Amino acid sequence: MRSLLSFRQAEYLLASLLSIVSFIIYLQTLCPTVSFIDSGELATVAYTLGVAHPTGYPLFTLIGWIFSHLPLEYRVIYKLNVMSAFLCSLGLFFFFRFLVFVISELTFKDREGISNSKDNVSKDIVQKVFLPAAIGTIFLGYSETYWSTALSVEVYSLHILFLSILLYLFTKVSFLELNVQQNGRLQQMKNAYWYCFAFTLGLSFTNHLTTVLLAPACFFFYFYVYRFTALSFRRLLKLVIPFMIGFSVYLYLPIRAQGQPLLNWGNPIDFEKFFWHFSGKVYRVWIFSSTESAAKQFKYFFDTLFEEFAFLPILFTIVGIIVLLRKKWELLLYTILLFLGCLLYAINYDIHDIDSYFLLAYFTIALWGAVGFGKVIDFVKKGSLSSVSISLLCTLSTVPIFYNFNRVDKSNISLVEEYTRDMCQSIEHNGIVISYQWDYFVSAAYYLQHVEHVRSDIVIIDKELLRRTWYFKQLERHFPWLIQQSRNELDAFLAELFKFEHDLSYNPNLIEYRYASLIRSIIEKNMTTRSVYVTPELEVQYTQGYGRVPSGLAFRLYSDTQLHPITSLTFTFRKPDKSDKYIKGLLSLYAQSYLNNAIYTNLLGRGDLSLKYLEEALKIDPDSREALLLKEKIKANMSTVR
Repeated sequence: MRSLLSFRQAEYLLASLLSIVSFIIYLQTLCPTVSFIDSGELATVAYTLGVAHPTGYPLFTLIGWIFSHLPLEYRVIYKLNVMSAFLCSLGLFFFFRFLVFVISELTFKDREGISNSKDNVSKDIVQKVFLPAAIGTIFLGYSETYWSTALSVEVYSLHILFLSILLYLFTKVSFLELNVQQNGRLQQMKNAYWYCFAFTLGLSFTNHLTTVLLAPACFFFYFYVYRFTALSFRRLLKLVIPFMIGFSVYLYLPIRAQGQPLLNWGNPIDFEKFFWHFSGKVYRVWIFSSTESAAKQFKYFFDTLFEEFAFLPILFTIVGIIVLLRKKWELLLYTILLFLGCLLYAINYDIHDIDSYFLLAYFTIALWGAVGFGKVIDFVKKGSLSSVSISLLCTLSTVPIFYNFNRVDKSNISLVEEYTRDMCQSIEHNGIVISYQWDYFVSAAYYLQHVEHVRSDIVIIDKELLRRTWYFKQLERHFPWLIQQSRNELDAFLAELFKFEHDLSYNPNLIEYRYASLIRSIIEKNMTTRSVYVTPELEVQYTQGYGRVPSGLAFRLYSDTQLHPITSLTFTFRKPDKSDKYIKGLLSLYAQSYLNNAIYTNLLGRGDLSLKYLEEALKIDPDSREALLLKEKIKANMSTVR
């Protein structure tokens, strides 16, 4: 039985179908608004052509600017979330083609002849090549991390696309070289692929520097094909020019920084600041920090691995590794190096949002799963009920779609925007708030304030960014009066900060003292003309001597420690039906706010209102011991009064 399509036509058609279907499903689960962590900042940078947090992500910014300015009647943040879905679905187009190439290389001796044939593809080719490749693409595209990446604006969506393209190009050109060595054909095509690979590699580095994790596998396979000869090194030198053309997109950072955009992280206007920004100097403290951290991240990876892929694909992965070991050991070693290069780096990065750093490892697992699925199909074809068995296997292999759908679905989650709006509602007009709730509030507030112009009157100061020289230039540009009032304290702090940033000898006690003095100066110099607030996580030593009075989700600071009247809470958030570590973390802030207000209203003699707040806190956290004890105490006091 033969289809009506040639091999190449079938490949493009199936790749397009998988990509389009995934895009539709991603849209069904898409986040409608700003999300956790960097979402708000990246959206603002893209919309205003700014400079994002290290390592700058210039290509992502430029592509994001195009998407955010499309003439469509949607919010900017939604258009950028759609961009992530589009990039991830496009990544599946190339990943499918990558799998088709690898599986064909494993299956046929004359892969080039079959793939370039004008003849219609047979049922045998469909079952041996296209079906396993499609299933492997499903394994990856509907894994939890890949799918989640597609649902809100993040640099990893573009990284995913580049990983797919680079794996396809490099693997194809490497095997083309082997074919050239064997039969002397395809020389021009091979050179074109190499130049395209080098250019794309340069572009990929301008989006995410973890592109370098491809290096161990690629260098191994390159020298396996070319050997260690003078010619092989000359070939590498020829690729420098197309690589640098792609990499030149990084020039956006110093050029744009000269214009002092709205968000100008790192202010990379000279080589020193550009290098600090490009190399992610600020993050070095978290990389290879300790064996305990590595052990923790290693355990996390394997603890979540089975659920990541909805269990079944991992079984096919084991089969796939065995198949590669028996058929092409060099291809197995290549994929193992892809896997280990990613894993060994990621586990040594001590951050809580580590999942996206495992993406290359997940790519490799999906490849192994596709190869394993193909072997299982080959085995069941020999049985009397082969068609039924194959259909059953295909059905079971779509389990990740159904298993992960509700787990990743963000279509009804707007908690970050609700929290940010509730926080803004907690602040009086022209108020100042000092916070380091980047993941929940500060990043999202950038978007709401600067793109949608929501509560632009509020001055939001990121407490941790006050440790960076460039941040004061940004604050001074937006709020010159703020910096001018604390100029003496700032200059004293900057003198010590210069030593720290340039790796000179410094006194940690002195720099911390001047840092704290600067924060207290900002509070003191503005308290008489503006209301000043801090969010609950701000350490007590920075507000020592000031009274903290609950004001919605924040605390208002007073120069005395007397009791002050407070306004009733009017939060607008809706508790989501699902939960994850970020949702739990944000909801805990609501619960703590209700508790803080309950404690304070009880001090004001409003036991009835205090009980109301405690009930709300317990709806979020039914096991809150502090809330339960206070509730019991207030009820006992009320009974005594009666």
